[in-house]
Amino acid sequence: MGRVLKTTEDGSHTIYDKKIEECYHSIHGAITESQHVFINNGLNFTNTNPVKILEIGFGTGLNVFLSLMEVLKNNRNIYYESVELYPLESAITESLNYTEIVAPELLTFFKKIHECIWNENISFAPNFSLKKILGNILEIELTTLYDVIFFDAFSPDKQPEMWTRKIFDKIYRAMNVGGTLTTYCAKGLVKRNLKESGFTVEIIPGPPGKRHMIRATKK
Repeated sequence: MGRVLKTTEDGSHTIYDKKIEECYHSIHGAITESQHVFINNGLNFTNTNPVKILEIGFGTGLNVFLSLMEVLKNNRNIYYESVELYPLESAITESLNYTEIVAPELLTFFKKIHECIWNENISFAPNFSLKKILGNILEIELTTLYDVIFFDAFSPDKQPEMWTRKIFDKIYRAMNVGGTLTTYCAKGLVKRNLKESGFTVEIIPGPPGKRHMIRATKK
């Protein structure tokens, strides 16, 4: 098997991809990283309601799950789209321990996130809907204007084609003015490509184990 389940420092699981030789999340804490980068500095940074989210890299479904938790806690309205080219096997997704750590009562929701049909809009609650898109971000057509982008691809060292100006240009065009993009990566090349695409780029404190991260805004 090319993917292996691993436990990070906060007790939550990540996946190690043997082919790419990289983990899906920070080894310092999968839940901790996702909460800091994408929820605290992305979803909760915007006051838009309803909010439309585009995620680049569905992965383990962790960002979807944490966003759903925010909906249930704060009664926000979220439309969520997530693009993934290489979905995980069910044997792996069924072993992930996120609900055990943060919300055992939401296990049914987490299972539904992974079991729902690709390329169809599915409602999980009166104010949360999810569309998982099977495909390559460079090839699919983005027909919605988004408020928040979760950019969660593998690192530029391992997947350089995912951090090009071409991709950021496409995302920029698909965002509302005032929309934000967050990512764990703060490499100089990424900052330059985002700026050249028109984004205003902030370097802000990163999650444990990482000094900085990026939040970019479409002004």
